[in-house]
Amino acid sequence: MIKAIIAFLVKVFYQLASPKHFYRIAGKLIPWFGWFAAVLLIAGSIDGLFIAPVDYQQGDSYRIIFIHVPAAWMSMFIYMVMATSGAIALIWKIKLADVIASSSAPIGAAFTFLALVTGSIWGKPMWGTWWVWDARLTSELILLFLYLGYMALESAIEDPRAAARACAILAIVGVVNIPIIHYSVEWWNTLHQGATVSKMDKPSIHLSMLIPLLLMAVGFKLYYAAAVLSRARNKVLLTEQNRTWVKEVVGLESGVKHG
Repeated sequence: MIKAIIAFLVKVFYQLASPKHFYRIAGKLIPWFGWFAAVLLIAGSIDGLFIAPVDYQQGDSYRIIFIHVPAAWMSMFIYMVMATSGAIALIWKIKLADVIASSSAPIGAAFTFLALVTGSIWGKPMWGTWWVWDARLTSELILLFLYLGYMALESAIEDPRAAARACAILAIVGVVNIPIIHYSVEWWNTLHQGATVSKMDKPSIHLSMLIPLLLMAVGFKLYYAAAVLSRARNKVLLTEQNRTWVKEVVGLESGVKHG
């Protein structure tokens, strides 16, 4: 029984690793991820901006956390996806893993930039300045440079295979910055507030504020899933353009549009 389950999981894994099967399955998943993301982001925005109570210390200015915090979470999550994909590509030589990593980089950079900008906007009324070389902010800025470096390195190397290997190594090495971002408020004296949601005992944020925060967090993740699958499908078509199945897909889609 266990062997049968393992064999089934291995079969599913290799099917998903196949560009042809990935293209088909991703095409079915993207609309679902997109619509659920839209619903959650709309619900979270309305709840966070208009329904959640005013904070007794920060007033309404705290509401930017409903964008800032999920964006910061996503910046680290996506980088971990890239590093994991890079490791899979290096170890098992699965080209689709490189595609996922490459497709994730611009999205991760956008979330990191959003986290930095919203953090600066929040910091101005709270700290009296747009920017301080705070441990959390500085390490998050380094993360943005890692994303930009990944994309620059990929563009600078003409050979796709060599570029994929170099980028995978960069992503894996850069993982060291993720725990620094996460634990910076505990390791160093910092202006940035500590954890309020991921505490081991219980969150120190009221449920009325926690719910929209989690709605936005899940909505961002579903948006990322839809966006990365969409970008990956396009990259798969480019990398596999000489394959018979790609010509069939392109011909079929062209026929549908003309029809």
